[in-house]
Amino acid sequence: MINNLQLIRNVGRFDSVNAAANIALARLTLIYAENGRGKTTLAAILRSLATGDAIPILERRRLAAQHPPHVVVGCAGGPPAAMFQNGTWNRTLANMAVFDDVFIDQNLYSGLVVGVDHRQNLHELILGAQGVALNQQLQNLIAQVEAHNRTLRQRESAIPVAELGGFTVDKFCELPANPNVAGEIAAAERDLAAAREQDPVRNTPAFELLSFPAFDLQTIEAVLQAGVQELDAAAAARVQEHLATSGRNAEEWIGEGMRRQAERPPQVAEECVFCAQNLGGSPVISHYRAFFSDAYRTLQRDIVGTAAALNQTHNDNIATGLERSVRVLGERRQFWSRFADLPPIQIDTATIVRDWQTARNQLATLLTQKRAAPLDAVAVPDAVRAAAQLHETNLATIAQINQQLAQANQALAAVKQRAENANLVAISASVSRLKVVQARHSAATSALCVAYSAEKQAKAATELLREEAKTALDQYRAIVFPSYQAAINRYLTPFNAGFHLDAVIAVNTRGGPTCSYNVIINNTAVTVGGGNAQAGEHSFRNTLSAGDRNALALAFFFASIELDPNRGTKTVVIDDPVSSLDEHRCLTTVQVIRRLAASVSQVVVLSHSKPFLCSIWEGADQNTTVALKVTRDGNGSSIESWGVDRDCVTEHDRRHEALREYVRNGGQIEQEIARSLRPMLEAFLRVAYPEHFPPGSMLGHFRNTCEQRLQAGQSVLNQADTHELRELIEYANQFHHENWQAVVINDVALAGFGSRTLAFISRP
Repeated sequence: MINNLQLIRNVGRFDSVNAAANIALARLTLIYAENGRGKTTLAAILRSLATGDAIPILERRRLAAQHPPHVVVGCAGGPPAAMFQNGTWNRTLANMAVFDDVFIDQNLYSGLVVGVDHRQNLHELILGAQGVALNQQLQNLIAQVEAHNRTLRQRESAIPVAELGGFTVDKFCELPANPNVAGEIAAAERDLAAAREQDPVRNTPAFELLSFPAFDLQTIEAVLQAGVQELDAAAAARVQEHLATSGRNAEEWIGEGMRRQAERPPQVAEECVFCAQNLGGSPVISHYRAFFSDAYRTLQRDIVGTAAALNQTHNDNIATGLERSVRVLGERRQFWSRFADLPPIQIDTATIVRDWQTARNQLATLLTQKRAAPLDAVAVPDAVRAAAQLHETNLATIAQINQQLAQANQALAAVKQRAENANLVAISASVSRLKVVQARHSAATSALCVAYSAEKQAKAATELLREEAKTALDQYRAIVFPSYQAAINRYLTPFNAGFHLDAVIAVNTRGGPTCSYNVIINNTAVTVGGGNAQAGEHSFRNTLSAGDRNALALAFFFASIELDPNRGTKTVVIDDPVSSLDEHRCLTTVQVIRRLAASVSQVVVLSHSKPFLCSIWEGADQNTTVALKVTRDGNGSSIESWGVDRDCVTEHDRRHEALREYVRNGGQIEQEIARSLRPMLEAFLRVAYPEHFPPGSMLGHFRNTCEQRLQAGQSVLNQADTHELRELIEYANQFHHENWQAVVINDVALAGFGSRTLAFISRP
């Protein structure tokens, strides 16, 4: 509720006005102002107070003012008072509705055009505070969905198109992770390469296993340790001692001699094969026979054979063959590695050959030593055993490599089989898909997809809220819009509008929800909707008069107040509502405002029409009604109390009161009293005898008619009244003509004729 207008400075016609600070506004407040005096400025100030929008005040800054607008309004919600200073309000009076040209221009039409903005604003007007809140919630969610869409487009564009592989972004981001994708890509690419080179794959051999001989250390050691059991150590020592004194290669040629001696015929078996002496008495011959027996020869053969086998099995070509085989393996692996996942072939041939040669040479040396002294047991030194063991280790490495090669050959056989039956298109598609999966789950792209998916989920959640809000709004509108249509038509009926509204509905558009309705005239619907009517067609522009449009605007406004569940606390401001309205619609508006004042917190009516405001005043509760008027103050305006009762008195009433006062006490201006006699008689007779004294008739004609009808026996006035009227007119006519100022007025005569006039017009 607005309590008072404490200060209006530098706004419109108001320079610095605080005259109304002590005038308390009431539940019904009437403000009168002549045109151009500041009524619209007051309405703009109150609209600004309701909305908090500074523009209505700033655009009315007083011309040539040195300081900005400053307004102080005492109203509900304080203290402090609502103050507009430095371009802003310290607080607002939100529960206030204002009907003025701005209301019409924003919600209904501009000029003769109903635009999209009007229908959007009208939609909110019909919804009311609760519906506006629902609609605002929906619009906020719609805006959030649009924001999600913009973010989604940004995040979608951030994902490299080259990585999508023909998938949509949604399908791309939904691809499941594959922990083995890198290996599968490599395998698929190898299969693809093999399929493209089927002939080389078919014709290229698999791996050949490596071959490298082992040392039979057990056999060699056995030979090195072997001797002849029949030959005891003492005998062997004596033979060795003798051989040592027999020169170079003594053992060989003596051994040959003993072989020859054994082959001699029996008759000469005891004779020496070299000197023919009898050997029966020789002390060493028996030792020679044991030393150079078959067992000894077998031992020698074993030593020689073992050494020969060592040389044959471990000849120098073995090393060359190993190196060649390893080189071939490397070449084949280079070929096959394009088609299969192969283990690396890492063979240190130089080390293997070196270790092999070391062991071989050491063993050969031991055999040479044994061959030189067959009966001597030759021990294998630890160094030789270590060399042989190192070679065994190298052989184990080669065996492991051979095992890998054998497994690889199985894989190569599968490669050959797949290459023979390959489908290039299918394999290429598989490679492409695997690469897309790999790209999808790369660190950078995965982060982009996570962001995109999160935004998509957020959008889905917001869309669900949007649909819930839309359902709530639709349900609310399904109740409110029919009620609003009925309320509007209830107001149009007493206005005698000659039309009513139909199909008042909400319409959802891309630009936001709007209101559409039909004006029904002569049972014909004129649609008030989007688009411009074609020339020659019926439309809002050409079917409603100015008065009809104003009545429609009032009906919309009054309906919005009536259906407001919080109207009991609402302040309603109505600025000049009777523009373009005839007398009947003015009266209807007066009646509606009176009823409205009883149902809301406060009604403030501003108008330049005194009769309109007086009509409201006369039927209002004087205890809850106050009136103000905007008056001229130099070249500006001020605000003061308005004595409505005086302006509600008609000219006839004022003349009547002045004449009564003159008759009682005198003191009035005699010329004005004298000139008022004839108008008072005319006013009375027009009401008392409308049939015989119609508008446009002259008072003298009515007098003549009365005299004629009296003579004809069809009297209008009786004879006494007719005679009295003639004399009253005869006196009053002196002051009716142009030379009335030259007539000398006699106070007694004027008082007498005044009394007679009062008596004539006061009779029943």
